[in-house]
Amino acid sequence: MCKLGIVADDLTGATTVGVLLARAGISAAAFFDEKSLDSDAEHKALVISTDSRALKKEEAQPKVKSAVRALKEKGAVYFSKRVDTTLRGGIGYEVDAMLEELAPDTMAVVVPSMPQSKRIVVGGYSIIDGTALSKTPVAQDVRTPVTESYVPALMAQQTEHPIGFVPLSALLAGKESVKQCLQQEREKGAKYIIADAITTEDVEMIAEAVTKLEWNVLAVDPGPFTEKLAIAKGFKAESHELSSGGISESEMNGMVLVVAGSATPVTKVQMKTLSEKNWASKVPVSAKDLIDVTKTAPSEIGRAAAATLKMIQSRKHNVVLLETSLTGDVLNLAEKEKELGLAPGEAAGNINKGLGGIVAQVLSEELDYIKGIYMTGGDTMVNVLQVLGAKGIELVDYVIPQADLGRIIGGKFDGLVVVGKGGLTGSNDTAVSIVKRIFEESASPCPGAITV
Repeated sequence: MCKLGIVADDLTGATTVGVLLARAGISAAAFFDEKSLDSDAEHKALVISTDSRALKKEEAQPKVKSAVRALKEKGAVYFSKRVDTTLRGGIGYEVDAMLEELAPDTMAVVVPSMPQSKRIVVGGYSIIDGTALSKTPVAQDVRTPVTESYVPALMAQQTEHPIGFVPLSALLAGKESVKQCLQQEREKGAKYIIADAITTEDVEMIAEAVTKLEWNVLAVDPGPFTEKLAIAKGFKAESHELSSGGISESEMNGMVLVVAGSATPVTKVQMKTLSEKNWASKVPVSAKDLIDVTKTAPSEIGRAAAATLKMIQSRKHNVVLLETSLTGDVLNLAEKEKELGLAPGEAAGNINKGLGGIVAQVLSEELDYIKGIYMTGGDTMVNVLQVLGAKGIELVDYVIPQADLGRIIGGKFDGLVVVGKGGLTGSNDTAVSIVKRIFEESASPCPGAITV
């Protein structure tokens, strides 16, 4: 069976593009690495997370190449590079690595817009919810800051390949104009072609124009272009119904675990809103204790797991929130790493692994009663799922864009409903909506919403 192979630089990005395909009726699953592909159940779209966003070129490129080879072995003939909506990471050198593994005439068509999340490109500039990319908080990102808003200039810093551009004026003139502009840029020698797009209709027009040209294309985008290109290339959509999201609080039976590893202001408001519901309770977890994995973490994991199990066994609530930021002191992770002799980033990793340890203990005792897990913070989701022994996620739907719902693939908890959401996404009530959606999905008569 002809398949679509997608390489993402982190798991949350992998689920984002996979959910867009699933919503279009194209079965999709995201995996932690190429070894986990052995757990695939013949999905049409396979997404591998290389976890390479913050890696140097010489470290990232071998991982990307290995992922492409693994996808080819599983039958992939069309390829995409999923990129962050705020263009973090080494996009150019990861695309270069993929191009080296694909046919020599492959063109990288870059459409870094996700209009449904208010991420667009106009005049070559990346605009995030009305603000130029370099003027958003991503410019101060600790690991992967982006200080350039003009996408062609940003890509030129990361690749030596010639770069072409399709302006908004070409899109406004129609599909034939887009097709001609793409052809002209290729004739000028471009290997990358970056395109403006401010609506999903723009993205679809570019996909249809590329398909008409019959090029070998590597799609480079956050997800919408990959989705529209797959449809244009004839990937058969399965008939399925998406949730209306209409479950009431009285219909919530069982328990949802909420794991809040993100400390962003957005997450704090969402968690506070959720915790104020009379059907929700919370277990404060000491992030400070989880950092020291040899001395204090084991006892804190055991204490928090016991407290969570006590709440679950009382059957008085429908949600238990494991949180590290609503209560307790604000930590300087860099200082703690220096104090304990840890590498940069290791403190945050230990906190998230500790949260995963708590969840694993709780699930082992109360799996039948727990209907799903909601994890906020990309690193939190990755670490929790890895501790649980998951190989990947079968994608089903999103609650809101970039709050992705699916079911665990592999391990002891295969089939369990999960939602992962980034720390900066959503409104005050988003956590409440996600919990209700998990209950609704868990009551579905069959796993997942898509028949493969």
